[in-house]
This record gives sequence, structure tokens and C-alpha cells, in this order.
Amino acid sequence: MTDSTADLETAAQPGQPVLNSPAKVLLASLVGTTIEFFDFYVYATAAVLVFPALFFPNSDPMTALLASFATFSIAFFARPLGAVVFGHFGDRIGRKATLVAALLTMGISTVIIGLLPTYAQIGVAAPLLLALCRFGQGFGLGGEWGGAVLMATENAPEGKKNWYGMFPQLGAPVGLFLSSGLFWGLLQFMPQEVLLSWGWRIPFIASLALIVVGLWVRLSITETPDFQKAIENEERVAVPVIELFANHKVSIVLGTFVALATFVLFYICTAYLLSYNVKVVKIPFTDALAIQIWGSVIFGIFIPLAGLSAERFGRRQVLIVTTLAIAAFSFLIPVLMVADEMRIMAFVTLGMALMGFTYGLIGTALAAPFPTRVRHTGSSITFNFAGIFGASLAPYAATWLQSTYGLAYVGYYLCAAALITLFCIFASARGKV
Repeated sequence: MTDSTADLETAAQPGQPVLNSPAKVLLASLVGTTIEFFDFYVYATAAVLVFPALFFPNSDPMTALLASFATFSIAFFARPLGAVVFGHFGDRIGRKATLVAALLTMGISTVIIGLLPTYAQIGVAAPLLLALCRFGQGFGLGGEWGGAVLMATENAPEGKKNWYGMFPQLGAPVGLFLSSGLFWGLLQFMPQEVLLSWGWRIPFIASLALIVVGLWVRLSITETPDFQKAIENEERVAVPVIELFANHKVSIVLGTFVALATFVLFYICTAYLLSYNVKVVKIPFTDALAIQIWGSVIFGIFIPLAGLSAERFGRRQVLIVTTLAIAAFSFLIPVLMVADEMRIMAFVTLGMALMGFTYGLIGTALAAPFPTRVRHTGSSITFNFAGIFGASLAPYAATWLQSTYGLAYVGYYLCAAALITLFCIFASARGKV
């Protein structure tokens, strides 16, 4: 990317769509997903550290944690609904306006969580309001992710779709780093009692500043060339979701389970591991968060490596090798997840490196099978269906398996997800995944 293309928008020829500069496209996709995932992971961290005591205080510690993880899962069931609604408008009126609306939905829900009264103040209404806000977070993220991936890939030059599609995926590790880092910083300057009293609200309310930044970046870009061409060629359909389920059912099913191992791996290595470290291994909150921060750094490093590898060896080949490696890694869980911080660090390093390789490519892979007229809806629905099957219950399921049968069964759970994903990659049309 040259300085001229980074700083200036490409001048369009008469009759050609206006092009955004590569720098502006990649910044808009990265900043937006960073903010969305920051909001999402702030909740995941709080679900382990503070919500069990503040919103479910009348239960024993394990039941309270499971109840907190149950509210955590609500967002994943809201995400497909958000994918349908925002995907409809993304395929009808454009990617840009829909991305702005999704960002506002997610951000406002997050800020409201930071203002909620607790169980001690309003009783059972507190967890109900928390669940409602979590639904709003999922609804917004359901529309955000697909639009951000398309903003990148539909502006990509030929032969660079894997590289461009990697940038919105970087929002996940950056958001995880910022959310974990903020909680870690708070614990450096305030006692745990203060954090439980009011300090936990700061990360949620701070999201307001990030929303302003995200809106400024998103409003400065133009529509993608692919969507502009769809308008000119009158290719848009009245109800994209109807055409999607009428003509692309196989792509939806295969895409959902192609992403299954990605989601299971991530939430075992983040939300579940955080709770395991704090509740079982008895690692101090700050040390457990430091481990998660390290994981986010490894995650972020390996996403660009995935993009480069896919451009050289092919996206499908890289995903196959990575999924096989995830299956092998699953058998290390009972070996590495023991009361030894060095082994846990090794677990996080290996798991998040694999996560970078699979997550860095999954956005482009899920968008590829769908034509422009239903691509926003199709990629969003498959990604968020995968979230239901792979992520929504992963912290809950892993916690239950570990407490009931032992750590080996957490590994079997991850291995099963990897084998399902591998089968669906092979079943997908060559060149589509």
C-alpha cells in the first residue's frame, strides 16, 4: 500500500463507483469490530469476576457462575436475529448505514449495563434487565460482524480478499486486549471490594467514548464497489433472507459448522479459562487477567500470519491444517490446564495461536459462497448460527463437564467440534471455503 493510496481516496472514472482508499477501508472495518468486541468481552470478563456476586447473590458460587454464564449465552441467541434484521438492510440499502446502526445498538446496550442497579437494590428485576441488555449486545453484534467483513472484502483488489478479510477479524484480539487490560488496570488501583461496589461500571460506561470514535470513522467512508454495482445492475432482492433460505440452504448449514471449532476453541481459551483459573486454580484476578491479556496478544499476532499464509497456500488448505491441529491440541487440555501457571501459559499460547489461524480466515470463508445480493445476510447468519452452536454454551458446557467428569471431557468436547468442522470443510465446494 503506497502513501498516496493510504492518504487519498482513489479517484473514480466517470460511470465507475467511488472507491475508498485501502487505509480508510481497513481502518473502518478494524475500528468498528474492535469496539463491538470490546463491548462483548467486557461482559464476558464481568460475567466471571463480578456478575455472580452482584446479580445472582442468593446461589452457591458454582450455581451463581453458571447463572452468569447463562446470561452470557443470551447474546448468541440474539445474534442471528440481528443478522437477519441488519443483513436485510445491509443487502437492501447498503453496508455503510447498517454498520452505523449496528454500532449504536451494541454501544447503547453496553453503556446501559454500566448504569444498571444490582440485585441488592431492585431484586430479581436486576438480572432480568441484565439479560435484556445482553440481548441488545448480541443483536447489535449480529449485524456488525458481517457488514465489517464485507466492507473489507468487497473493497479488496483481486487476489487480496484473504488479507483484507483479516483486518476486521483483528478487532476480536484488540477488543479482548482492551477489555481485559482495563479490568486489570482497575484492579491495580482499587481493592476488589471497590470493584464490586462501583468500579466494574467504568469499562461499560467508557464504551461511550469508543462509540464516538467508531461513528466518526464509519461515517467517513462510502459504499462498497460491489454493492454500488448491485444497485446499478438492479440485482437487489426484496427480502434477502427468503432467497437465502430458498436457494442457499446448504451453504448456510456447512458455513455454520465450518466455524464451529473456531467458536468452541475461543471460549474455552477465554471465558471458561478465566473462570477456571479464578475459581478452581485460585489464581488472583489480576494474574488471571494478565494471562488473558497475553492470550489476546498471541491471538492478534497470528491473525495476520493466517492472512499471509492463505494468500500463499490457499485459504482451504490453511483451514484444514489448522482444524487438524485444533483436534490434536484438545488432548493437551488435561495435561496443561493444571495448577501450574507455566503450563496454563503454554495452553493459552498454543490455543490462541491456533485461534488466530482459524479466526483470521473464517470471515472471508463464510462470505465467499454467497452472491452480493444476499452476502450480508448469508455471512452474518452463518457466523451467528455458529455462535449459537459453538460459543453460546461453551463456557457453561466446559464448566459443567470439568466439574462433573474432569478436564479430559473438555478436551473431548473441543475435539468433537474440530472433527465436525473438518467434515464440513471437505463437504464444501472447493474455492468457496
